[in-house]
Amino acid sequence: MIDGLRDLLWRTIIPVLAALGAALAWGRGWGWLGGGLTLVAALGIHDYFQRQWVIIRNFPVAGRIRWLAYRLRPYLYAYIVEDDLHGTPYPYQARNLIHARARGEVDTHPFGTERDLEEPTYHWVSHSITPAAEPEAHPRVEVGSRQCGRPYSASVLNISAMSFGALSANAVRALNLGAKLGGFYHDTGEGGISPYHLEHGGDLVWELGSGYFGARDRQGRFDPARFAEEACRPEVKMVEIKLSQGAKPGHGGLLPAAKVTEEIARIRGVEPHRDCLSPRGHSAFSTPVEMLEFAARLRELSGGKPVGIKLCVGQPHEPFAIVKAMRETGILLDYIVVDGAEGGTGAAPLELSDWVGMPLIEGLVLMRNALVGADLKAEVRLAASGKVYSGMGLARNLAMGADWCNAARAFMMSVGCIQAMRCHLGTCPTGVTTQMPGRQRGLVPEVQGPRAARFHRKTLEALAEIVAAAGFTHPRDLQPHHIMHRTGPEKAAPLDRIHCFLPRGALLEAPEETEYADWWRAARADSFRPAIDLARERAMTRPAPRGR
Repeated sequence: MIDGLRDLLWRTIIPVLAALGAALAWGRGWGWLGGGLTLVAALGIHDYFQRQWVIIRNFPVAGRIRWLAYRLRPYLYAYIVEDDLHGTPYPYQARNLIHARARGEVDTHPFGTERDLEEPTYHWVSHSITPAAEPEAHPRVEVGSRQCGRPYSASVLNISAMSFGALSANAVRALNLGAKLGGFYHDTGEGGISPYHLEHGGDLVWELGSGYFGARDRQGRFDPARFAEEACRPEVKMVEIKLSQGAKPGHGGLLPAAKVTEEIARIRGVEPHRDCLSPRGHSAFSTPVEMLEFAARLRELSGGKPVGIKLCVGQPHEPFAIVKAMRETGILLDYIVVDGAEGGTGAAPLELSDWVGMPLIEGLVLMRNALVGADLKAEVRLAASGKVYSGMGLARNLAMGADWCNAARAFMMSVGCIQAMRCHLGTCPTGVTTQMPGRQRGLVPEVQGPRAARFHRKTLEALAEIVAAAGFTHPRDLQPHHIMHRTGPEKAAPLDRIHCFLPRGALLEAPEETEYADWWRAARADSFRPAIDLARERAMTRPAPRGR
């Protein structure tokens, strides 16, 4: 039957259209219709003889409807099919909340919650009968260990790492203007400090990745002189060594030659019109001790500014190796940013996005326990990054041990992103993640910058409401037991009954009594490789199978 329809289409309908089109093309007033039908017939002939696409070859013209459906599918699904709470990666309710707060529109909700309060992912804050009268509206955190000469007071919500090149010039301008107006920091991403990061004077955290962009020599190695020149800028408040990111941990980035414009090449310190590679790992260090020595060197070159690391937690012994190195050398990091595997990026291999790296909650708890268990948390601050967009998200992360949070996609949405999912193609319709001048024109930094600041302010106001309801004035007072989480349709438990939260110094005093005993023994300050073969040890201690 299908073959019959195809033959009918080819042998009857298309010739008729061609003949009709040719006839009408000669008729007065019908030229446009005749021309259109002639084009359809010509397209059908082309489709019938082309060899690349099976469906098009078998069903000329008609088979192209499938392509149209594929192109429209994401948009039709997002706007018509999905409900308010279950869209991905951000549901409609989240996107709408960000946009409403950024524009200063009503962000309250009528008629009660739409969430299923019995679903396993539901969690809530335990409020107090005696709420606080005046919670701190703009809470801040002092960042800088005793080895830091110029500590920085950070907001509890900041812009996470996004590079110029991944973002457009106007998007960078808007975000930095928002940071300036709102009093929070703007992470540059690993692409270096562009003129657009400096245009409005907002606070910057300079992220230094494995490519050392903006601080590299011709061979791609770290250049101390170039680093010092950039790091001593007054706009740069902190330096962040990027070890990995949530969306693609263990994966180096590649900016194709076609995208390496003269401007981007100048900012990154690379050759224009050639592939720009970020290696998988750093060349300046390879062990925990060497990493700390590198961080200390950056702190000195920057004039005493805080220096930290950013990573997506992977093998559990590695965070313990970092804290062991800090204990053994006496060199302290000023902060650590944990990036959850649910974090986003302009482009990443699907397998890495879906299956590699630890989600934020587990990674945050592990890093918190490493710092607290090694008695370092008092000086080494901890930040959380990964799908944060609301006051509740902030409250949960802060209760679990974070001192502040970073957000990337939420701030992108605050300056116009509509989650069109075109970041990796460079065809973003809102001008946020494209270098196309015509599309960048739609993003006006003087309009969108204040929206980023407004989103930040109203999200912190929502956090303050939660903190006050719990009976506190500052979010640092939130603890794991203040967050309840469902463990089933009929049961719920505080987070400290679901996750392990070590007491101070536990890894120093009695590591064998913790659930991290094996990982602690495997960690070593002189290498990121495990000191013991965990698989072999566990196999040796595993009870022998019982006979039948």
